[in-house]
Order: sequence, then C-alpha cells, then structure tokens
Amino acid sequence: MSSRVRGVVVSHADLARALVSAVETISGVTGVLRPVSNEGLGPDTLRDTLSEAAADVDTILFVDIAGGSCGMAGLRLVRETRRAACITGVNLPMLLDFVFHREMPLDALVPRLIRKGQSGQQAHLGPAETD
Repeated sequence: MSSRVRGVVVSHADLARALVSAVETISGVTGVLRPVSNEGLGPDTLRDTLSEAAADVDTILFVDIAGGSCGMAGLRLVRETRRAACITGVNLPMLLDFVFHREMPLDALVPRLIRKGQSGQQAHLGPAETD
C-alpha cells in the first residue's frame, strides 16, 4: 500500500476552515485536511506556508480560485516539486472523496477528484414564465 496523500485546503478568508469542518462533520474523518487562509499573508509568506504544509509527502492543494493569490501560490509550489498537485475550484464532493481515497497514488487520485468535483456540479432551472 502506498503512503497516504496529504490534503491542504487553501482559500481566501475563512473558507478553508469552513470546508474542512464540513468534511469532518459529514465524514467523521478528522485530521486529514489542513486549512490554510491567505488572510494577512503576502505571496511569499503564503507560498512558504504551503511549502511547509507539503514538506516530504505527496500533497494535493485544494484551492478556491485559480487566478487568485491562493492559486498562484499553489502553482508556484507545484512547479518546484514533483510531490504536489494543485486542484482549483475546490468543493465538498471532491474533498469527501479525497478523505476516503487518499491512499491512491497522486497521479491516479487527482483525475478522480476532478471528476468527482465536476459530477457534483448540477444546474436545475425552474419553469419558464409564459405570457
């Protein structure tokens, strides 16, 4: 069995903490995801914080917005190490799937999580108004 992949949720303000709390409440699995907020952190400090969180183990960074400061810091880290991946547009379905499948190899787990996150997105429109 491979070692378990570490998960770090990176977001603006308190979103990361709220997502991790929701996953722990729903799944009953605690201590698997680490929340990191960019609040009060400059680009270099945020990147250093992520580097420390991802040290010495395969890590997936689950980021809120691709082009924001969190996404840019995650991308910098991924470019510097082969042991990290960055998934943007984080949502609960992908995080829940992660906590139960984090023993998978990084290169197989990342596409699985993308599919799970996308399958959790649906739109339902009400009936159109008629004149």
